[in-house]
Order: sequence, then C-alpha cells, then structure tokens
Amino acid sequence: MRWNKLGRVFVAAGHAPWAHTHAYVPTPLLLPDGNIRVYVALLDRDRVGRVGHVDVRGDDPRRVLAVSREPVLDVGEPGTFDDNGATPTSVVEYGGKKYLYYVGWQLGVRVKYYLFTGMAVSEDGGDTFTRLKRTPVLERSDGELFVRTAAHVRCDEGRWRMWYVGGSAWVDVNGRSQPSYSVRYLESPDGLTWPAEGRVCLSFDAGQEFGLGRPYVTGQGGRYRMWYSIRSADKGYRLGYAESPDGIEWVRRDDRVGIDVSAAGWDSQMICFGAVLRSAGGTFLFYNGNNYGETGFGVAVLE
Repeated sequence: MRWNKLGRVFVAAGHAPWAHTHAYVPTPLLLPDGNIRVYVALLDRDRVGRVGHVDVRGDDPRRVLAVSREPVLDVGEPGTFDDNGATPTSVVEYGGKKYLYYVGWQLGVRVKYYLFTGMAVSEDGGDTFTRLKRTPVLERSDGELFVRTAAHVRCDEGRWRMWYVGGSAWVDVNGRSQPSYSVRYLESPDGLTWPAEGRVCLSFDAGQEFGLGRPYVTGQGGRYRMWYSIRSADKGYRLGYAESPDGIEWVRRDDRVGIDVSAAGWDSQMICFGAVLRSAGGTFLFYNGNNYGETGFGVAVLE
C-alpha cells in the first residue's frame, strides 16, 4: 500500500488553558453526517492531557469544522489512576451509546509513570463522556505490572475484542529509562470486564526495538490489518503494519506500511500513533508527528 500525505490538520495553540499544546493520539469516529470527529489529548502548561475533539470534513479531513471548547473527559480525582492525564485510544458505538477507552496517566517515583486503561460512556452523541468507574478496566496484574494501555476495542457481533500494549519492564534506552511492551489480545463478555493478562500477539524485535505501541485494527472475515507504532533506540517512533487471518495470530509486514517520516517539517523526526478510517472521501490515516504529538496530528490518504 501507499499513503499520500495531505499535511498537518491541527495542533493546539492555547485556545483554552487546558489546550495549550499537542494533539495527541488521534482517534477518529465517523459522524452521522459523514464528517469525522477526531478525539485527541490536548495538554495544559504542565503537560497534563485532557480529551477533546477536532471535527473535520469527511471528504477532505484537512478542513477543520470545529474544535471542542471544553474537555469531553477531564482528568480523574487526585490519587486515581488517571489523575495526571487522559488520552483517547478507541471509541466503540454500541446500544445507542459511545464507549471511550482511554489511557490513564499516573506519576510514579521509582518509575516515571504508570499507564492503565479506563472506560467512559457518552449518551449525547460523543460530546461529553462520564467514567463508568474510577478504577481501570485494565488494572495492574502480576504479568503486566506497569503498562496495560493503548487499547483498540471492537464489538464484533457481540464479541468484545481488544488489542492493547502490556509490559512489566523498564529498560535503559540511550541513557533514559523507558517502558518496554508488546501488543496483546483479550476478549470480554461485556466490554467492561477483561482478563488479568492478555495473549502476546505481536512482539518487538530484539536489538534496537524495545516496544510496539498503539495498535489499530481494521478488517474482518479472514483478513485483519493492524497499524502500530514501533519504538526503537536508533529511530524513535515509526509506523508498522501487520496482517492476520483471525485477529489473533499476526505477521509483521512493516515493509508494506507505505509511509515514513518526511524530509523536513512537523513529521520529519517521528511518525506514530496511527488510526485508519474510511469515509466518503477515501481511506484516511490519522497520525502524530514529532515529539509525541507536540506538533499536532496530520492525515494521509490511501492511494
């Protein structure tokens, strides 16, 4: 495949105190009118993220229609798993409601932070979300101590399926401590209750790589595709691609991902956190660029 970059779409520029910078981990949702709502984390001056949205044209997602003036989901109460940030990763429409899976950020002492998965629900079409509970739906477990996060969730004919990243190690990368994690798989009867440990379905290569993050899965019926972020010591973040007959057993096809960093500009050093959505205008890939979304998110179209 080959993606044609259309350019940067949006970066926060202080339109509100909670939206001082970034537009982190774009999570698109097709709206009833054919346009696209992209949920992102917008960061305040202390680099604490809250979930907002950017609405764009479905036939030309470079054209911004609206930006949320208030967070659709704020941080959690002091001491909870998401008291230092909330980052969207997946929205599931089910039973007339919208369910948001998000990363909860909590700072640590001996390690920098912990990342676990929360869940919130919207009954107003995705304009606001309310937590279903104040604790994670993916909580710390013996096999996944520090990271159970970046969940992509689907409900396929009543079968709730999740691809996420999990890990129990921090490693030294170029003199900095970083979490190490792989892509894992879970199933749930209701989307809220999940097993304590997932099955590893995609692992990073030994050597320069130390993590595979933010999986995003499309397809069904014998052919599934996954886009994910490859984290390595020599290149930083790049996008990867894998294929599967069942969504469980995956084969990496990174040479077919069809997109890389630009020669210069907002995505010249890093490209990551991709999410794919088809609308009337084509099949679009939303993604972050340099410095983990500090330069905003952009879009590419599948040729």
